[in-house]
Amino acid sequence: MSWARNPGRVVGFWYLLLVLGGPLRLIYIPNKLFVHDNAAATAGNIAAHELLFRFGMLSDLLGAVVLIFLVLAFYRLFKEVDQQLAVLLVIVGGVMPALINFVNVVSDAGALMVARSGSGGGGGGGGGADFLSAFDKPQRDALVLLFLRLHHAQIVAAEILWGLWLFPMGALAYKSRFLPRFIGVWLIINGVAYIVLSLTGLFFPDYQNKVFAYSQPALFGELAIMLWLVFKGAGAQSPSLQPQSDTAL
Repeated sequence: MSWARNPGRVVGFWYLLLVLGGPLRLIYIPNKLFVHDNAAATAGNIAAHELLFRFGMLSDLLGAVVLIFLVLAFYRLFKEVDQQLAVLLVIVGGVMPALINFVNVVSDAGALMVARSGSGGGGGGGGGADFLSAFDKPQRDALVLLFLRLHHAQIVAAEILWGLWLFPMGALAYKSRFLPRFIGVWLIINGVAYIVLSLTGLFFPDYQNKVFAYSQPALFGELAIMLWLVFKGAGAQSPSLQPQSDTAL
């Protein structure tokens, strides 16, 4: 059987695309361009590496699209296990986080527009940004940092959804006969870790990096199911791979 006819491997393929594209804007660009508590240096780096920053915006948009296809593939895989949980996975894990991704691109577009105006460039949408001349350079740099902080705040909020969608996914994996039960349990622990991370970012932001470091083993639950599905697929016991019985006419 080809991988395209195995719904588990289709899920693994979309999951792999999501994992490969996500770190660009989430990890690489902040480490490369953002200088902690230095608005002027951060704005200057964004203006100097505009193309890289735009690729980060594109990765967020593509990530949102991939996420929709991923949850639809999950629905196909799990709908015979528990349709209500599969629908919940689609809504919490696909539709809602994808919308946040699109909003985050708007925040980045605002940061880029202001950063370009500070370096003498035009507006991010192709038109001029002369209205920003009402702000002096330190104010424009502060606006860049504000947009980036808003982007981060939206990610902190999205972590709640990153956690919640793993509860139905974990329950479905546990109830299915074609995935190891330990992966289902791991996914639920992974979901709890994301929710704790989100709440830490909301109430105790100074400790978020420390909590993230301690939660690493739990966060590998998603990696476990992705690798299992990529290499092993759904398995012969998946309801979606069972032959349809003939119905008498």
